[in-house]
Amino acid sequence: MENKTRAAKTLQADWWTKTLSGLVLGFTLALALSGLFAWLGPGGIAAPQKVQFVMWLIAPIWMLILSLIYLVRSGVRALTGLLLANVLAYVLLFLVKT
Repeated sequence: MENKTRAAKTLQADWWTKTLSGLVLGFTLALALSGLFAWLGPGGIAAPQKVQFVMWLIAPIWMLILSLIYLVRSGVRALTGLLLANVLAYVLLFLVKT
């Protein structure tokens, strides 16, 4: 019985880690990915019709990341993976802008 309680506690702690990392780092990753689309998408950054589309693109990307984060094995892996994805996305965004 004690093993079940210990497993339930770690699962709950993992759930919180995954949720918080998905909320915070998922949002920043969605911002970076939508920024990359704004710069690299059709028409470039100066396309007048793209502004509204890029703004509305953030929410579906964020929700996709937030829902898929629960498929990761542990909260630490989720946090590490999202951190690395954020660093990569923002480095790419910086390189595209220059």
